Amino acid sequence: MRLLIAEDDAMNRDMIARRMRWEGFTITLANDGAEALHLARTEMPDLILLDMGLPKQNGWEVARQLKSDDATRHIPIIALTAYALPEDRIKGLASGCDAYELKPIDFERLIQRIHDLTSNPTAP
Repeated sequence: MRLLIAEDDAMNRDMIARRMRWEGFTITLANDGAEALHLARTEMPDLILLDMGLPKQNGWEVARQLKSDDATRHIPIIALTAYALPEDRIKGLASGCDAYELKPIDFERLIQRIHDLTSNPTAP
């Protein structure tokens, strides 16, 4: 399974990528929102792990653009973020994210969520 990880913090990006590779996923990395949009459209990953606080274009805008494009709207997006307020979660889901996971990351929960969304794309 191919994952796009969009994370601007190098340490977080490396930690997430290492864990996901260890789980058997093929990884593509993006450092900012513009790169995430480009890679989502050219690589067509099976799922996107999207930081909301990205430079150039934030995660909310990236999710909105991907979900409004017929070519990418089917790709599940999991927000990975430190924005922990209830209204942040609502905003993330309203922008098109299929799930909203908080940092620090609970990897067991995240991996289960990835499998849920890719085996049953209509899972809540």
